[in-house]
Amino acid sequence: MTTAAAVDRWEGAIESRWATPVALAALCALSLYLRMRVLGAGFWIDEGISVGLAHHHWSSIPALLKQDGSPPAYYMLLGLWVRVFGDTERATHTLSLVFGIACIPLAYLAARSIFDRTTGLVCAVLAALDPFLTYYAQETRMYELEAFLSLVIAWAYVEGILRGRRLWAALLVPAVALLVYTHNWGLFVCVGLAVATVAVARERLRVFALVALGVALLYLPWVPTLLSQAAHTGAPWSTTPSIRDLVLAPVSVLGGEGPYYALALVGGAALAAVVRSRDRAERQIVLALALIGGVAIVAAFVSSQVSPAWTSRYFAVVLGPALLLAARGIVRAQRLGLVALVAVVFLWSFYAPRDDKENARQITTALAPYVQPGELIVATHPEQTPVLRYYLGPGNRWATTLGPVRDPQVFDWRDAVPRLAAARAKPGLDSLLATVPRGREFIVVTPVFRDYRAWRAKWTKLVWQKSQAWTWLLQRDPRVKLVAHIASDEIAAHKNYFKPVQAFVFRRVG
Repeated sequence: MTTAAAVDRWEGAIESRWATPVALAALCALSLYLRMRVLGAGFWIDEGISVGLAHHHWSSIPALLKQDGSPPAYYMLLGLWVRVFGDTERATHTLSLVFGIACIPLAYLAARSIFDRTTGLVCAVLAALDPFLTYYAQETRMYELEAFLSLVIAWAYVEGILRGRRLWAALLVPAVALLVYTHNWGLFVCVGLAVATVAVARERLRVFALVALGVALLYLPWVPTLLSQAAHTGAPWSTTPSIRDLVLAPVSVLGGEGPYYALALVGGAALAAVVRSRDRAERQIVLALALIGGVAIVAAFVSSQVSPAWTSRYFAVVLGPALLLAARGIVRAQRLGLVALVAVVFLWSFYAPRDDKENARQITTALAPYVQPGELIVATHPEQTPVLRYYLGPGNRWATTLGPVRDPQVFDWRDAVPRLAAARAKPGLDSLLATVPRGREFIVVTPVFRDYRAWRAKWTKLVWQKSQAWTWLLQRDPRVKLVAHIASDEIAAHKNYFKPVQAFVFRRVG
């Protein structure tokens, strides 16, 4: 069979009425299989914070987030979700799974509308298998929602701004507003949208200005909280990104460093050919999508040089442009693109995240026999408190190296670095021991420090220092006796655990 005949047969197949629905249904089924294998995985630090915030009164969540540094949309949605479906790991992960699966038909529709049907199907394949979406579809965080909104924004921008369709421009307003209300990095996407319009669609500046005004009006109520967060919270657990981090940023949303290189080389060469081609409309779309994603990444990089807040999961905000560009590059590369797609599908199909990203569930399960009502539990890794509280339940007293904790379901990040730096281990321990009657037990949960390099940010370095000081004091304090040391065997097996913990049960003896 000749190449032309093969192409004709392929085009005939995908144009049939049943082919696309069947293909999308099959991709969704495959993706469900891949993205449900660890749906019941134990929570890690951030997930504990998510569920803890969601359990508060729905209307109080925005005010509570002054302590956290995040916008409220995802937490308010999760608050409604847990009231209907419960707060188990499987139930809350399912909310993320819903958005992850919804990205598949959305990717198809967006790419088909912007380019063509073949690109739509390729984009749906990428969305169904992308390890980034597979990973975060099984985590109680906002990243799948961001990815979904990112696709909506990319589609609406092309239709509403580049093609001048008013209804799509109107849709762009709530889509962008929802993104910035979901994650602060949505603001960097706004910068990307503005730069793309100035660079490739100046004749649409008036329409874009109206869209920007609509987003600004919707976002205005949150601005005072955002300014307060910027001044007092930030991300002190993060380190300043390097140039290598900047260059590899797109890898984050396109499956890691392995198959991405083949996809990048083939797709990049094909897109470069598009830019040089005479097809002005396609060239404009490709350049705009590249600018939206690229400028957002660069803006995040520049911002993180001043106030570090750089981590791969935040790049969910540019997944939409990245997927669309990757799909179009594969299609434009023809035979080489097909080879790259086959390689990507093969490698991505075997991806699965580990069962538990942290050992908090194992440790708290082993701790349960030692926990009595009113027990004092001290976490020397302070932001672990919400996830520990989730597993140990209510009815206990909580404290950290910062002092007693009034609400263990929320961690207060406000001025956390100076507060922890000022906290003194000996006075802190003495004041807490004074609340424990003689003969009564209390629990101290500390991090497991296997590699100091993982604790080199401002905040994590302080956590390391304060935990070491508390451990040293407790080992030498005649007022306490060690009753049990609880560690997790999985620590040795899973070196990539996020900040694993261990627990010490002490009895007050003097």
